[in-house]
Amino acid sequence: MLPLDVITVDNKFEKADEIRAQLKKLREAGVDGVMADVWWGLVEAKGPKEYDWTAYKQLFKVVQESGLKLQAIMSTHQCGGNVGDNVNIPIPQWVRDVGDADPDIFYTNRAGTRNIEYLTIGVDDQPLFHGRTAIQMYADYMKSFRENMAEFLDAGVIVDIEVGLGPCGEMRYPSYPQNQGWVFPGIGEFICYDKYLEADFKAAAEEAGHPEWELPDDAGEYNDTPEKTQFFADNGTYQTEKGKFFLTWYSNKLIKHGDKILDEANKVFLGCKVHLAIKISGIHWWYRVPNHAAELTAGFYNLDDRDGYRTIAHMLTRHHACMNFTCAEMRDNEQSEEAKSAPEELVQQVLSAGWREGLLVSCENALGRYDATAYNTILRNARPQGINKNGPPAHRLSGFTYLRLSDELLQGQNYATFKTFVRRMHANLDYNANVDPIAPLQRSKPEIPIEEILEAAEPKLEPFPFNKNTDLPV
Repeated sequence: MLPLDVITVDNKFEKADEIRAQLKKLREAGVDGVMADVWWGLVEAKGPKEYDWTAYKQLFKVVQESGLKLQAIMSTHQCGGNVGDNVNIPIPQWVRDVGDADPDIFYTNRAGTRNIEYLTIGVDDQPLFHGRTAIQMYADYMKSFRENMAEFLDAGVIVDIEVGLGPCGEMRYPSYPQNQGWVFPGIGEFICYDKYLEADFKAAAEEAGHPEWELPDDAGEYNDTPEKTQFFADNGTYQTEKGKFFLTWYSNKLIKHGDKILDEANKVFLGCKVHLAIKISGIHWWYRVPNHAAELTAGFYNLDDRDGYRTIAHMLTRHHACMNFTCAEMRDNEQSEEAKSAPEELVQQVLSAGWREGLLVSCENALGRYDATAYNTILRNARPQGINKNGPPAHRLSGFTYLRLSDELLQGQNYATFKTFVRRMHANLDYNANVDPIAPLQRSKPEIPIEEILEAAEPKLEPFPFNKNTDLPV
C-alpha cells in the first residue's frame, strides 16, 4: 500500500524520485505490485465532472517503469479522522456544499451528529448533486478513470480495481468514528438517522405491517459495552421480532449499496483484464459475545447462528468480484480480555464464507507490523492447510496487500524480514506469468433477489480448518 499522501492534498505528484527509489527496493524484495488510493476529493475537486488525472498518470507511469503491478482503489470517502490517517483529504467541496443546505446527505447518528466521511447510502438514488445521484457520481468518476487510464489498463499494469463503498473505502457504516470520540473497544452506534434512511425504514416497517416501529433508541452510544444497552443485552431487543427486522433492513441496505455500485463498476471495466474487489472491515471486538454488537452497528448482521459475511460473498458472485478482508496479522492472545475480541476466528469465518461461494479472497493487515509473529500469522491465513506439493492448495489467499510502504519498512532488519516474508508468501517459488492469468471482466449476472442472498446466512456452517501455525515461517 502506497503512502496516503503519495499525491499531495492539492493534487500534485511531488515525490517521484523518493517513490521511484522505494519501488526499486520493493521490486528487489520480490513484491508483485502496489496499491494506491485514487482520491475522488482530489480528482473531481474543481466542480461536477471536472476531473484532473495529471498527478495520478505521473504516479502510475513511475509504477509501470518500476515493473510493478497496480491495485487502484476508487476512494470516494474522506481520508482523515481514522486509525492511521496522517493526511486530510475530504470529499469534493462542491459535494459538501450541497450538505450545507441539506445536511441529511451525510450519515447521521441518533443524537443528530453528522459524519462527512462518506455520503449516506440514503442518497444513493437521490438526484441532489447538480442533477446526479450519489451512484451516478461514483459511476461517472469510474468512467473517467477508465478513459484516462486506458494505457495502464491495456498494458496490464492495473490488475485490480477496488471499489470504495464506505468510510475507509470499506463496505460498512461509519459506526466507530475516532474523530467523534469513539475509543476501542466501544460497540459503536447505528448510523441511519438521516431523513432519507429514516423514511426508507418507516416505509419498510409499514409494508411489513408494523407502522408503529421506529429506529432503535436503546442501542447506546459509541463507547458503551453491550450489557449497558437494552438493545444488546441478554434477551435484548436484537433478539425480538422488531430487532431482527431492523437488523435485516440495516444490513440489507449495505448489501444493496454494494450491489448497485459494483454493477456500475462492472459496466465501466467490462472487458478489461482486471479483478473487481471490495473491502470488508475486520471488526473483531465483541466477537466472543452472542450479540456481536460492534459488527451489528457496522452493518454486518453476524451472530453465532447467522453468517453475516456469506450473504455479502453471495452478492459478490453476481459481479465476478473478489473480497478483500483485513486484520490478517492479528492473534487472539494479543488482544485485551475486556474487548472479547477474536480476530483469528473472524478471519477464519470470513475467508471460509468467501471460499464457499467460489470467490477469490485476499487480505490486508490492519496495523503496521514488522515482527515474525505477525508475518507468520499472515502466512498461516494465506494457506490455512499449508503448502500442497501437487499444485495450489484447495484454500489460499489470491493476494495480500501489506500496510504500508514507509522508510521504516525498507531499513535494516525490517527490510530483511520483509524480503523473507514475501518469498514465503510466494511459497519460495519464482514468479511465473502463466500462473493465475486475469481473464477479461465479464458482465455481471442478473440481480440476485435479496431473499436468496439472505438464504446464505443460515445455517452458519463450520469454517474450514486452519492450522495453528504456518508450515513455512519467516
